[in-house]
Amino acid sequence: MMTELRTYRGHIRNWEALAFELNIENASSMTREERERTILLKAWERWGTSMGNHLHGMFALAIMDETRHMLYALRDQFGTKPFYYYVTADGKLLYGTFIRDIMKRPGFVKELNEEMLQYYLTMTYTPGENTFFRGVKKLMPGHFLTWTGADGMQDTAEQSLPMTTVSRPELTVTRYWRPEFHPDDAGSLDDYADEIHRTMIQMMSEIKTPDEHAESFLSGGVDSSYVFALSDAEMADTCGYDNPKFDESPLAKETADALGRKLSRLNVTPEDYFRTVPFVMEHMEQPLADASAIVFTLGCQAASKHTKLCYSGEGSDEMFGGYNMYRNASRYGKNLRTFYIGNTNIMKEDMKKRLLKHYNPDILPIHLAEPLFDENQSFSPLCQMQDIDIRLWLEGDIYLNVDKMSMACGLEIRMPITDTRMFDIASRLPDEYKVSETQNKVAFRTAAAKVLPHETAFRKKLGFIVPIRYWLADTRYNSDVLRLFHSSTAEKFFHTDELEALYQEYTGGNSDLWRQIWTIYTFLVWYEIYFEA
Repeated sequence: MMTELRTYRGHIRNWEALAFELNIENASSMTREERERTILLKAWERWGTSMGNHLHGMFALAIMDETRHMLYALRDQFGTKPFYYYVTADGKLLYGTFIRDIMKRPGFVKELNEEMLQYYLTMTYTPGENTFFRGVKKLMPGHFLTWTGADGMQDTAEQSLPMTTVSRPELTVTRYWRPEFHPDDAGSLDDYADEIHRTMIQMMSEIKTPDEHAESFLSGGVDSSYVFALSDAEMADTCGYDNPKFDESPLAKETADALGRKLSRLNVTPEDYFRTVPFVMEHMEQPLADASAIVFTLGCQAASKHTKLCYSGEGSDEMFGGYNMYRNASRYGKNLRTFYIGNTNIMKEDMKKRLLKHYNPDILPIHLAEPLFDENQSFSPLCQMQDIDIRLWLEGDIYLNVDKMSMACGLEIRMPITDTRMFDIASRLPDEYKVSETQNKVAFRTAAAKVLPHETAFRKKLGFIVPIRYWLADTRYNSDVLRLFHSSTAEKFFHTDELEALYQEYTGGNSDLWRQIWTIYTFLVWYEIYFEA
């Protein structure tokens, strides 16, 4: 075969329009796998490296075109599906959607990229194109990669992770899309809400085929409630806790009852939570200190017992102005570029300097945001914050978690709000239609109120809250945290006397330090799995 789809994970949302445009007959009678393979190869044939501009959905893929002596890899606009690559010492390209597959290939050398730890301790995820494995890079959202050579292309026999050898190879990474904001105040709030609602209906019509059965994740928030209301899902899935202070499930039940739908609730216990941490860190492949990721995993495991497809509402906060701190954007003004690295910033440099044995003063998280600020300096402060969050936080935390954990649990998740056509509306919203002094996601909530009770559509943002703040200090559950804080693993990276002092301050009453404790712990769990097991 002269052209072959070597690696692909995803869901092409606009497949019907593409099949028509590419003259693919009987696409509706094909299996999904056959249909998407045909569409992607035809798209490559028609549009070449610009094919990403024609696709809507979630995708990470690699196409081998022997006639052009080229490997082409593509990642979707927002990075909902991951793609990794690594060049060996003898010039071979290893690539795929799982780091663990790359690690199994001949020529891979496993080595910790320790400088990422300084970014991680502040940001709680792995930001940017580098990873914790030295030499393994992420193809970033809205980018494609080409690996070309004059001759000598050879395929390996093992197709689980294809590898290509190219004489005199050239690796090029090109950006084909990035979020740009161009507010237009010509439309009223109601006009924009109407456009959001019409587009959401279109998204829900494309999100699955009639023969597929889906459920929907549901919290107490507007995003998941809006998706659920517009979907054909008869059942929603939610998580709750024994402690009512943290339990959103009664709000989810209110929404399900109002819509006349069923609700499946998983009660998350601290025992289940801590038991799941190693599973999450192994399958995430990178450490992630988002405490909600563990709950999300438990939710995926529970949902997968009665469905293989779920809807979820990610993307709305970053696109439509959902974070409470966005209301401070105008006050921050030009000072943003001196400190804003996204909506997680939990550990300052003086604490890292005190804790880390190998602290490097030249490795600063703000350096990751500086090139983004150079590009978005014409945006309003609010749009600058959204741009940083879309390009760093969404890719590095939210979508990584959704993809890796759903896959690990045998569940497929589709996110109707995450689409360039939804972003097109968000990009045109004036700031006042995103945040006000008392409200966030103003236009999006106004749209959601067309199908939801007003109280649900305009409920204050709660976030995905977890009682980990208290569980970490409870001697019934934290034995593994204490084990790792006093381990030889910790001694490789941290001054353990400082770790002990930090933990004592936390248990002594400064409960806000739970984030720092949790971030250090998740890194140590991950390191033990990947470098000491």
